[in-house]
Amino acid sequence: MTVIFLPPFSCQIMNRTCFCSVFLFLLAAVPAFAHPGEPATSDVVIYGATPAGIAAALTAAEGECSVLLIEPTARIGGMTTHGLSHSDFHSFESLHGPFLKFSQRVLKHYETTYGKDSEQVRDCWRGTHGEPSVNLLIFQQMLAEKPSIRILTEHRLASVSVEDHSITTLIFSNSGGGSVAITPGIVIDASYEGDLLAAAGVPYRVGREARSEYGESLAPEKSDTQLQGYNFRLCMTQDPKNRVPVPIPKNYDRDDYAAIIPLVNAGEFDSAFGYPGRRFMLKAHLPVMPNGKRDINDVSQGLVRLSLPGHNREYPDGDLTTRRRIEKKHLDWQLGLIHFVQTDPALPEAFRKAAATWGLCRDEFTDTNHIPPQIYVREARRMVGMHVYTEADTEYAPQDARARLHLDAIALGEYSHNCHGTAHEGPLIGGRHTGEFYKGVAPYQIPYGVLVPKNMRNLLVPTACSASHVGFCALRLEPIWMSLGGAAGYAADMALAGNVSVQEVDVEALKRRVWSSGGATIHVSDVPPSHPDFIAIQWWGSLGGLHGIEPAPEKPGTRGKHIVSQYFEAFPGHAIKLDQPLDEELKTRWSRLARQHGLPEPAASTTRGDWIRAAFEASKHGVSIGRHSDSDGKLTVFKQLVRADSWTEKWPRDS
Repeated sequence: MTVIFLPPFSCQIMNRTCFCSVFLFLLAAVPAFAHPGEPATSDVVIYGATPAGIAAALTAAEGECSVLLIEPTARIGGMTTHGLSHSDFHSFESLHGPFLKFSQRVLKHYETTYGKDSEQVRDCWRGTHGEPSVNLLIFQQMLAEKPSIRILTEHRLASVSVEDHSITTLIFSNSGGGSVAITPGIVIDASYEGDLLAAAGVPYRVGREARSEYGESLAPEKSDTQLQGYNFRLCMTQDPKNRVPVPIPKNYDRDDYAAIIPLVNAGEFDSAFGYPGRRFMLKAHLPVMPNGKRDINDVSQGLVRLSLPGHNREYPDGDLTTRRRIEKKHLDWQLGLIHFVQTDPALPEAFRKAAATWGLCRDEFTDTNHIPPQIYVREARRMVGMHVYTEADTEYAPQDARARLHLDAIALGEYSHNCHGTAHEGPLIGGRHTGEFYKGVAPYQIPYGVLVPKNMRNLLVPTACSASHVGFCALRLEPIWMSLGGAAGYAADMALAGNVSVQEVDVEALKRRVWSSGGATIHVSDVPPSHPDFIAIQWWGSLGGLHGIEPAPEKPGTRGKHIVSQYFEAFPGHAIKLDQPLDEELKTRWSRLARQHGLPEPAASTTRGDWIRAAFEASKHGVSIGRHSDSDGKLTVFKQLVRADSWTEKWPRDS
């Protein structure tokens, strides 16, 4: 059986000239079964071709594993190819690893297609704001470059067999009524819903924990079944040449939206579409995407919402029929809302006419009536694994600009605790979401344990990962999920190579794999992955060497200077300043830390950079056993140092 991806025919407007291209990619070939019913095998089986799943496939394939990437729908890429083009991060300095590689490829596409000085290159926001069709194309290209990756689309998980705490067989049903059985080595559940982990009997949570369980200030007093609201991320435009009308739902009822009229007349809304700075109902994200497209989203704390918390509670554990019903409810609500603000005669004419300038993009989602087929599942199941990520994991270290130190960090995030609401009070129009919160924090480390079940020996979970509701709201962003997926792919390869369980993977070696491919485990704003000292700085930071240098900000969650929308300049207090002279106080602290880890103390070092480089070079001569206390005072004994010949750099360095 051969799987061929043919992206939708794309017609971009460029100086009124139509630039059209069709790309045909032969991405994967699933081996024919020798006998009916005989299972296929793969070293790594990944369920869910989300950005995390794709990142996992790419990193696992670096180790020459055979990888089978299975997607239940017809379109790979998760929300990054389903309308979420306004990528969730705060500073460009924080980008690293799989997401940075992906965004650089997107940028290169626009440069090659339109020219480096083009509007499209400017509007792609360094490749982080690609059009859905372009994001899809780039994912396809990246996967096509790895011959050991095979892809199956439209294959949905049917059952999981488990023996002795290991997944032995996976059965998938296809859209034609057939099925395929797979014998995996390592399994990665990269689905948003956590369907595979649940089918395997791995413990999980749906809903919110009580405040008392983890001591989280953002948690409710009592536990409940509420989860964050969903909505579709429509891709829309005001360009008449690329605009098509928004379809009217068959069950459209004007009365569902009539309460908008008095709100508009009372001056609550200046327009239907907009962005903070004006009063509006539908958030048209800034910056604008290339070719005049906009990512349309829910308005936080608004009087009119796209998300419908409460109407999605059956989704995580629901069957396919239940999920399709919930998706239709949300899509009908959104399309009906847009139709109302564009056409209802009781609204002011100027308001209606302005709203009517918006439409769906003619050249996006051409096989699904220009509507993304996937709903934005912000939260569903959450595994209960080796480390449950909570609000405490993002708290500031004592008197420090940095967040709590995690010695076993394999990824990092820098967004915030962000929840669009878990329930609704009052009328749907004019009421308010409850359970909504937005807590700014410093960039935070993410430990390996969030990927790892407590007992299942050959399963890793980067998306529906181990976290409380509050903790998950700091992890649920695609750039972070891609980092977790990339780490999961490396861990899978290492578990197979060492013939060990995922719980026994050498985390120190895993961190080195992450660093060597441009991934970060601690945020350093002035040492990007392309910097020649990147790995050395990540290594020293992973030991705690970068903590305690800068004081905590006066206001928690302080970011750099605002650029636009949710984007800022570099986080303050997170630069290492390699050329700065090494003062005696810092030298004393660093020397003490080096001794704790069995490292020789560098001698003649005049700058911070010189000292770290010397310590890093010394670390390559052998293995040492170290002991260190983290920010909670917990003593950890671990193997730390490595031989020089174990380093393999795959990231391009500055000359």
